[in-house]
Amino acid sequence: MSVPGFKRIALAALTFAALAGAAPAHAQSKAICYNCPPEWADWGSQLKAIGSRLNIQVPPDNKNSGQSIAALIAEKASPVADVVYLGGIAADPARDADVLTPYKPAGWERIPADLKDPQGHWFTIHSGTLGLFVNTAALGNKPVPRTWADLLKPEYKGMVGYLDPTSAAVGQIGVMAINLALGGSYDNLDPAIGFFNKLAGNQPIVPKQTSYARVISGEIPILIDYDFNAYRGQYTDKAPVRFVIPQEGTVVVPYVMGLVKGGPNAGNGRKILDFVLSPESQAMWGNAYLRPVFAEHLSAEAKSRFLPESEYARAKPIDLKRLAAAQPKIVERYRNEVR
Repeated sequence: MSVPGFKRIALAALTFAALAGAAPAHAQSKAICYNCPPEWADWGSQLKAIGSRLNIQVPPDNKNSGQSIAALIAEKASPVADVVYLGGIAADPARDADVLTPYKPAGWERIPADLKDPQGHWFTIHSGTLGLFVNTAALGNKPVPRTWADLLKPEYKGMVGYLDPTSAAVGQIGVMAINLALGGSYDNLDPAIGFFNKLAGNQPIVPKQTSYARVISGEIPILIDYDFNAYRGQYTDKAPVRFVIPQEGTVVVPYVMGLVKGGPNAGNGRKILDFVLSPESQAMWGNAYLRPVFAEHLSAEAKSRFLPESEYARAKPIDLKRLAAAQPKIVERYRNEVR
């Protein structure tokens, strides 16, 4: 064989070896997170930070909590996701469906006991307060609603939105928030069912997916949603929006993450779960107008953009265990009784 021919073969062999050696590293630079929509809770910034800090590329995913659990159950035999982000109402149901595997990330021991699973199947990363996300320009000359009861007034016909409680965790939490505010309990849902039946006569808008952009545009003038979305619209996107904590009261809801059982990139999944509790990530959640689980990472500047603490005094922590127990009944009664 000629020397040039030998060189060509050797070069090809080296190139193949290099590509073969690079393939596993490239594969390890990916992870899948279910329910990480870039417009919700500023996951977009978190995903960018994960890419730059950890060199792990995570594509955005627009499932909600219910859809995520359904997908994880359907994919049990061959999991696709590595980590999942869920509303607190879905934490124990996900654990009970055996789609999560225990992992206690760095800082886990500092998370309050009622904000994590004892075995490490899930843990809180931040929380939000439910209320009214209002586009004041879209209201025209109508006043900003101040109470849950205001939403039933004829002047807001066709202007009130909430996520579908049969599939979205925030929709189910909205049912419970209103139920507790109107004198119901985790066992007695009658006040909420009555409220939503009355609201049905006001032609509400009931999307299945997060609807931030639809409020910003004014398509949905009033959305039952979280403070962090309203503050983002007000301060980051400079939209004519504001957040209202209804006078009757509301709830504070934790959001959690967990490691998917049998996920194809488990090592990367664990790194992501470590990151979301890191000082950098916790500060980012605060800058996205969420209350980080480690309160010391909420900067004074970020806190100054929240409503006064006197307003938040009407917001009470939700009982995750009792909420999870009530979840099937919320879905069943809403589906069967709200018309």
